Amino acid sequence: MADYHYRQTKGAAEQAPLFVVFHGTGGDENQFFDVAGELLAGARVVAPRGDVSEGGALRYFRRSGEGVYDMDDLALRITAMTAFVEARKAEGKPRQVVGLGYSNGANILAAVQFAAPGLFDATVLMHPLIPFMPPDADFAGKRVLITAGRHDPMAPAAVTQGLSDYFAGHGAQTALFWHQGGHELRPEELREAQGFLGPLATIRA
Repeated sequence: MADYHYRQTKGAAEQAPLFVVFHGTGGDENQFFDVAGELLAGARVVAPRGDVSEGGALRYFRRSGEGVYDMDDLALRITAMTAFVEARKAEGKPRQVVGLGYSNGANILAAVQFAAPGLFDATVLMHPLIPFMPPDADFAGKRVLITAGRHDPMAPAAVTQGLSDYFAGHGAQTALFWHQGGHELRPEELREAQGFLGPLATIRA
Protein backbone atom coordinates (compact mmCIF):
# COMPACT_ATOMS: atom_id res chain seq x y z
CA MET A 1 0.00 0.00 0.00
CA ALA A 2 2.98 2.33 0.52
CA ASP A 3 4.03 2.04 -3.12
CA TYR A 4 2.35 5.22 -4.30
CA HIS A 5 2.73 6.43 -7.85
CA TYR A 6 4.35 9.87 -7.63
CA ARG A 7 6.10 12.64 -9.49
CA GLN A 8 9.20 14.35 -8.21
CA THR A 9 11.79 16.95 -9.02
CA LYS A 10 15.40 17.12 -7.96
CA GLY A 11 16.15 19.75 -5.34
CA ALA A 12 18.55 22.60 -6.01
CA ALA A 13 20.98 21.22 -3.41
CA GLU A 14 21.52 18.05 -1.39
CA GLN A 15 20.01 19.65 1.69
CA ALA A 16 17.13 21.34 -0.11
CA PRO A 17 13.76 21.02 1.62
CA LEU A 18 11.66 17.98 0.79
CA PHE A 19 8.26 19.36 -0.25
CA VAL A 20 5.48 16.76 -0.32
CA VAL A 21 2.22 17.94 -1.93
CA PHE A 22 -1.17 16.20 -1.73
CA HIS A 23 -4.02 16.69 -4.19
CA GLY A 24 -7.72 17.02 -3.45
CA THR A 25 -10.46 14.52 -4.32
CA GLY A 26 -10.55 14.09 -8.10
CA GLY A 27 -7.06 15.51 -8.55
CA ASP A 28 -3.82 13.66 -9.08
CA GLU A 29 -0.09 14.10 -8.66
CA ASN A 30 -0.12 16.94 -11.19
CA GLN A 31 -2.52 19.22 -9.31
CA PHE A 32 0.09 21.06 -7.25
CA PHE A 33 3.29 19.79 -8.84
CA ASP A 34 4.13 22.86 -10.89
CA VAL A 35 2.91 25.44 -8.40
CA ALA A 36 4.95 23.74 -5.66
CA GLY A 37 8.17 24.93 -7.30
CA GLU A 38 6.86 28.49 -7.23
CA LEU A 39 5.76 28.27 -3.60
CA LEU A 40 9.05 26.84 -2.34
CA ALA A 41 11.88 27.60 -4.73
CA GLY A 42 14.69 25.07 -4.93
CA ALA A 43 12.86 22.35 -2.99
CA ARG A 44 12.72 18.71 -3.99
CA VAL A 45 9.02 18.30 -4.80
CA VAL A 46 7.30 14.94 -4.34
CA ALA A 47 3.64 14.54 -5.31
CA PRO A 48 2.03 11.18 -4.48
CA ARG A 49 -1.16 10.06 -6.22
CA GLY A 50 -4.02 8.92 -4.02
CA ASP A 51 -4.70 5.21 -4.43
CA VAL A 52 -8.38 5.12 -3.45
CA SER A 53 -11.06 5.55 -6.12
CA GLU A 54 -14.40 7.12 -5.24
CA GLY A 55 -16.47 6.76 -8.38
CA GLY A 56 -13.32 7.29 -10.41
CA ALA A 57 -12.14 10.27 -8.34
CA LEU A 58 -8.79 9.69 -6.66
CA ARG A 59 -8.51 10.07 -2.89
CA TYR A 60 -6.10 9.09 -0.12
CA PHE A 61 -8.59 7.19 2.08
CA ARG A 62 -12.15 5.88 2.00
CA ARG A 63 -15.29 7.53 3.29
CA SER A 64 -18.98 6.66 3.34
CA GLY A 65 -20.22 10.24 3.06
CA GLU A 66 -19.15 13.87 3.38
CA GLY A 67 -17.22 14.07 6.63
CA VAL A 68 -17.89 10.40 7.44
CA TYR A 69 -14.51 8.69 7.28
CA ASP A 70 -13.73 4.99 7.25
CA MET A 71 -11.50 5.20 10.30
CA ASP A 72 -10.07 1.69 9.91
CA ASP A 73 -9.07 2.46 6.34
CA LEU A 74 -7.72 5.86 7.39
CA ALA A 75 -5.48 4.19 9.97
CA LEU A 76 -4.01 1.92 7.28
CA ARG A 77 -3.49 4.83 4.90
CA ILE A 78 -1.79 6.91 7.60
CA THR A 79 0.69 4.10 8.17
CA ALA A 80 1.32 3.76 4.44
CA MET A 81 1.74 7.48 3.82
CA THR A 82 4.00 7.95 6.83
CA ALA A 83 6.23 5.17 5.50
CA PHE A 84 6.20 6.75 2.03
CA VAL A 85 7.29 10.18 3.31
CA GLU A 86 9.93 8.65 5.57
CA ALA A 87 11.31 6.71 2.60
CA ARG A 88 11.53 9.84 0.46
CA LYS A 89 13.23 11.67 3.34
CA ALA A 90 15.78 8.87 3.69
CA GLU A 91 16.77 9.27 0.03
CA GLY A 92 18.50 12.57 0.81
CA LYS A 93 19.48 14.91 3.60
CA PRO A 94 16.73 17.56 3.53
CA ARG A 95 17.09 20.30 6.09
CA GLN A 96 13.28 20.48 6.36
CA VAL A 97 10.34 18.29 5.44
CA VAL A 98 7.41 20.42 4.31
CA GLY A 99 3.88 19.40 3.37
CA LEU A 100 0.99 21.00 1.51
CA GLY A 101 -2.44 19.53 0.92
CA TYR A 102 -5.85 20.64 -0.30
CA SER A 103 -9.16 19.16 0.90
CA ASN A 104 -8.68 15.37 1.05
CA GLY A 105 -4.95 15.97 0.64
CA ALA A 106 -4.99 18.29 3.65
CA ASN A 107 -6.84 15.64 5.62
CA ILE A 108 -4.31 12.88 5.00
CA LEU A 109 -1.46 15.32 5.68
CA ALA A 110 -2.98 16.40 9.00
CA ALA A 111 -3.69 12.78 9.93
CA VAL A 112 -0.06 11.84 9.27
CA GLN A 113 1.00 14.75 11.47
CA PHE A 114 -1.17 13.47 14.31
CA ALA A 115 0.48 10.05 14.06
CA ALA A 116 4.04 11.25 13.43
CA PRO A 117 4.29 14.80 14.81
CA GLY A 118 8.05 14.97 14.25
CA LEU A 119 7.97 14.12 10.55
CA PHE A 120 6.97 17.47 9.02
CA ASP A 121 8.65 20.73 10.02
CA ALA A 122 6.05 22.94 8.34
CA THR A 123 2.69 22.27 6.69
CA VAL A 124 0.04 24.13 4.72
CA LEU A 125 -3.45 22.66 5.19
CA MET A 126 -5.91 24.13 2.69
CA HIS A 127 -9.59 23.50 3.50
CA PRO A 128 -9.02 20.56 5.86
CA LEU A 129 -11.87 18.69 7.55
CA ILE A 130 -10.97 16.68 10.64
CA PRO A 131 -14.32 15.47 12.09
CA PHE A 132 -12.73 13.59 14.98
CA MET A 133 -10.71 14.50 18.06
CA PRO A 134 -6.99 14.41 17.23
CA PRO A 135 -4.69 12.71 19.73
CA ASP A 136 -2.34 14.47 22.11
CA ALA A 137 0.90 15.29 20.29
CA ASP A 138 3.89 17.58 20.67
CA PHE A 139 4.27 20.06 17.80
CA ALA A 140 6.81 22.30 19.50
CA GLY A 141 9.06 23.91 16.90
CA LYS A 142 6.65 23.08 14.05
CA ARG A 143 4.82 25.58 11.84
CA VAL A 144 1.28 25.16 10.48
CA LEU A 145 -0.72 27.36 8.13
CA ILE A 146 -4.42 26.60 7.66
CA THR A 147 -6.37 28.32 4.88
CA ALA A 148 -10.14 28.11 4.58
CA GLY A 149 -13.37 29.65 3.33
CA ARG A 150 -15.69 31.14 5.93
CA HIS A 151 -18.69 29.74 4.00
CA ASP A 152 -17.21 26.36 3.08
CA PRO A 153 -20.12 23.85 3.00
CA MET A 154 -17.73 20.89 3.29
CA ALA A 155 -15.44 22.15 6.04
CA PRO A 156 -17.45 24.16 8.61
CA ALA A 157 -15.68 27.22 9.98
CA ALA A 158 -16.06 26.05 13.58
CA VAL A 159 -14.33 22.74 12.81
CA THR A 160 -11.53 24.57 11.01
CA GLN A 161 -11.09 26.92 13.96
CA GLY A 162 -10.99 23.90 16.25
CA LEU A 163 -8.16 22.35 14.22
CA SER A 164 -6.20 25.59 14.37
CA ASP A 165 -6.71 25.76 18.12
CA TYR A 166 -5.56 22.14 18.41
CA PHE A 167 -2.25 22.77 16.67
CA ALA A 168 -1.64 26.00 18.60
CA GLY A 169 -2.57 24.31 21.87
CA HIS A 170 -0.05 21.54 21.19
CA GLY A 171 2.90 23.82 20.59
CA ALA A 172 2.86 24.59 16.86
CA GLN A 173 3.40 28.08 15.52
CA THR A 174 -0.02 28.29 13.89
CA ALA A 175 -1.58 30.73 11.42
CA LEU A 176 -5.17 30.67 10.14
CA PHE A 177 -6.10 32.48 6.92
CA TRP A 178 -9.73 32.97 5.86
CA HIS A 179 -11.31 34.04 2.61
CA GLN A 180 -14.97 34.90 2.24
CA GLY A 181 -15.85 32.07 -0.13
CA GLY A 182 -16.51 28.36 0.11
CA HIS A 183 -14.47 25.24 -0.63
CA GLU A 184 -12.78 26.65 -3.71
CA LEU A 185 -9.05 27.31 -3.68
CA ARG A 186 -8.41 31.03 -4.24
CA PRO A 187 -5.28 32.88 -5.40
CA GLU A 188 -4.98 34.70 -2.10
CA GLU A 189 -4.53 31.36 -0.35
CA LEU A 190 -1.60 30.50 -2.58
CA ARG A 191 -0.09 33.93 -1.93
CA GLU A 192 -0.46 33.34 1.80
CA ALA A 193 1.19 29.93 1.42
CA GLN A 194 4.04 31.45 -0.57
CA GLY A 195 4.67 33.99 2.17
CA PHE A 196 4.54 31.27 4.80
CA LEU A 197 6.94 29.01 2.91
CA GLY A 198 9.22 31.70 1.53
CA PRO A 199 11.71 31.71 4.42
CA LEU A 200 12.35 27.99 3.79
CA ALA A 201 13.35 28.43 0.14
CA THR A 202 16.73 27.08 -0.84
CA ILE A 203 19.49 29.65 -1.30
CA ARG A 204 21.24 28.63 -4.46
CA ALA A 205 25.03 28.56 -4.52
